[in-house]
Amino acid sequence: MVHKVLFWSGFGIAIRLWQLGIEMRPILAKESLWVYPLFAGVGGSFGYWMQGVENRQLKMLAQRREAILEKRRRRDEREGTSKLEEGAVLAAA
Repeated sequence: MVHKVLFWSGFGIAIRLWQLGIEMRPILAKESLWVYPLFAGVGGSFGYWMQGVENRQLKMLAQRREAILEKRRRRDEREGTSKLEEGAVLAAA
């Protein structure tokens, strides 16, 4: 998780540098040094939020996968076949 927050913090600083480059202003002007931590904080906050989104998506995918596997197990039990029996029939043919 830390690597994503650090990446997006660095991305926020890179955006600030890009902004100053477009405006053709000095990068390390004394009056605007306070803005770098602000951009890093906003970028880091975005990275933290994205990590939470990714965790929720992975959890949802795992739940869906388990539901699908359970549904397949119930179908196989209802039909009276299993993967091993199907493999044995195919191997015998």
